[in-house]
Amino acid sequence: MSETLSRRVGRLVSGGFHALIDAAENLAPEAVMNESVREIERAIDEVRAELGKVLAQKHLAAKKMADESNRHEALSDQIRAAVSAARDDLAESGIAEQMDIEARLPVLENTIADCAAQEKELEGFIAALQAKKREMQQQLQDWRAAQQSAAADGGAGGSGLERIARNAEKSGNAFDRVMGRQNAVHSGSDAAQLAKLKELEDLSRSNRIAERLAALKAQK
Repeated sequence: MSETLSRRVGRLVSGGFHALIDAAENLAPEAVMNESVREIERAIDEVRAELGKVLAQKHLAAKKMADESNRHEALSDQIRAAVSAARDDLAESGIAEQMDIEARLPVLENTIADCAAQEKELEGFIAALQAKKREMQQQLQDWRAAQQSAAADGGAGGSGLERIARNAEKSGNAFDRVMGRQNAVHSGSDAAQLAKLKELEDLSRSNRIAERLAALKAQK
């Protein structure tokens, strides 16, 4: 969910009624309240669309994770067969691919967890917006009843507006959180240093592959 949409939800849920009361004083409260209800309905549609995207991303990540896990398991059988056939070259290739899969799996796990957290938050936003919509519809109903009562009493409609304002105070502070993202900023290094680091990484990877191959041979 974008920060802009998140802020919009927070604004709709936590405020807006002071402007409505001002509009009521200018003899146009019903139109303003109806438009505010429609704005909440539009926001609900937008949040639902965002929720659909999150659910799709979560599904794709879960499917990819299952495929990767199955591939890792299949490689284990293939590596054992290669070791039995004294084909160290094939076993090393299989181990290397397994290690790549193991590097991707935590990223997929984090993606699924992040999508699940967004899903829960978006569902909460929808529930809060729907509650706010019901509240505003009730307040509009109260205003209409106050207007009818004021007309029957000879025009003393101010008390009804005051009651609406008091009821509106209950809706404050429902959404203060804004979704954020932390981005790591990496400083650059000179080309020689980067090359050395790459060589060190390759050497470490080769050693890990050799260690796994030796362990499989020892099991045999």
